[in-house]
Amino acid sequence: MTTTALTQEQRAESLQAMSTETFDVLVIGGGVTGAGIALDAASRGLSTAVIECQDWASGTSSRSSRLVHGGLRYLYNLDFKLVAEALKERGRLLTVIAPHLVEAQPFLWPLKTPVIERAYSAVGVGMYDALAVIGAGKKTVPIQKHHSKKGALKRFPEVKPDALCGAIEFYDARVDDARLVITLIRTALKYGAQAASRLKVTAILKDSKGHASGVEAKDLETGEKLTIKAKRIINATGVWTEETQDMAGGTGGLKVLASKGIHIVIPRERLKAKTGLFLRTEKSVLFIIPWQHYWVIGTTDTAWHEQLKHPVPTSEDIDYLLSHANEVLDPPLTRDDIIGTYAGLRPLLQPKVLDESKSTKVSREHTVSEVIPGMVAIAGGKLTTYRVMAEDAVDFALGKKLAEEKPSVTFDLPLMGADGFEAAANQAERLGAKYGFDADRMHHLVRRYGSELPELLATIDDDPTLGEPLKHAPQFLRAEVYRACTVEGAMHLEDIFVARVRLNSEARDRGGAEVDEIADIAAAALGWDAARTEKEKKNYRERIAAELAAEEQTSDAAASAARMEAPDIVSC
Repeated sequence: MTTTALTQEQRAESLQAMSTETFDVLVIGGGVTGAGIALDAASRGLSTAVIECQDWASGTSSRSSRLVHGGLRYLYNLDFKLVAEALKERGRLLTVIAPHLVEAQPFLWPLKTPVIERAYSAVGVGMYDALAVIGAGKKTVPIQKHHSKKGALKRFPEVKPDALCGAIEFYDARVDDARLVITLIRTALKYGAQAASRLKVTAILKDSKGHASGVEAKDLETGEKLTIKAKRIINATGVWTEETQDMAGGTGGLKVLASKGIHIVIPRERLKAKTGLFLRTEKSVLFIIPWQHYWVIGTTDTAWHEQLKHPVPTSEDIDYLLSHANEVLDPPLTRDDIIGTYAGLRPLLQPKVLDESKSTKVSREHTVSEVIPGMVAIAGGKLTTYRVMAEDAVDFALGKKLAEEKPSVTFDLPLMGADGFEAAANQAERLGAKYGFDADRMHHLVRRYGSELPELLATIDDDPTLGEPLKHAPQFLRAEVYRACTVEGAMHLEDIFVARVRLNSEARDRGGAEVDEIADIAAAALGWDAARTEKEKKNYRERIAAELAAEEQTSDAAASAARMEAPDIVSC
């Protein structure tokens, strides 16, 4: 029977299959692009393997602004095609593909001049709304609404009265980026894909004609080496694109620029607003994004020249975000308000000549390119359009004739937890009463697990202690940690904190107070002995110390060096 759970047993079976089969498609990279490609290929009936050097979504795809959006600012560049494509994908995610993970979110756009700015902004947002309806074939979010100054301040009381004369309210959507990736991988398993994280490619293999024929890889958990044979390889490694394709030699492939974007997280109760905030800056835009228990504020856009695995915000980055947010907020935010920070690297396509001080001008459109015969690379794009990127990558790898014979089916394909989501949501009040969970907790659970929620509740039926909240992070249940280990592919303590129970970026101590309790649950679920458990705890605490030290530094080089003081639990 096909599994949909990422487990130790599933991983072992996938590694065995990878060692013995020849796949139609081998995907290198377990971020949103690679995960989307794996699902696209597998759901076409192609034998598919997907591998990742670190944890699933460990790079850019767990460090984004957590938005599914059309890119309103791209309308200023008259990039209608890109915006229309993204809005169409937003509509599919909201209604069919992942309605449990992707949630409509209003944003307020403050206006500073009463006539001219409102007029051209209304036209821009109106086009945004129109493109969204055209792309989806129906209205999937409310259309723009105009507010007077008084009305805008009711929606967002903390905006300085002199910072606006009115506002336009428009909609985009938000998503837990890492959960989306893990759900994509699990859905790919459903359609027969083989998947393994912490598997490092060490060489690209070629046949006698110079065509890519597979890879040599190393299992970082055991040190064992294996050969994976494949008819086609798709490189979806983001900011590692050049490093991966260089192993193949040849003159093809892509060049990318690593651009750092940082975010800060503040408590939900710090702002009483009923909507998010969209601000234009001198370089880009700034979002203040509400979540259930916190706000995310970002982002920056600066070239990054340090190691790629662990980008970190500097003290100056944090000050930059606070400064721009405080241009419109009163009372102003301070460092004492910040409960979390994180940084990610955007893999921006690099033209032949690039002024790195203007990385925001680099196109966000994706490109697929042949590295060598039998191996292609894809880069660029954004989270919202991952599905289109995946379809294009697989089409390109297959060639026109075979792509027409085996077309993509993901436009109408729900992810795990999406099918029956509305019915599951309708059970929230009843289930909450049964388990003693209030409406806030049920909203949290339904939005994380969708129609798979009964599976999580069944683990509580089997072990009622799993129904208890975490002692120092009561927004999460112990059952969510257990499921992270037994269904969602967590192999190490840091995997839980960073990409599943996301205390690494959502708690002032990065989850430090919860290390013991979560480690105990993980140990029971994963079969760790006392020595292994202590090693995991020590490693994650060292990571916390390094991350906190890094954000006190004033330069990327110093911050990167501070972060690298903590060794990886498994070196990639």
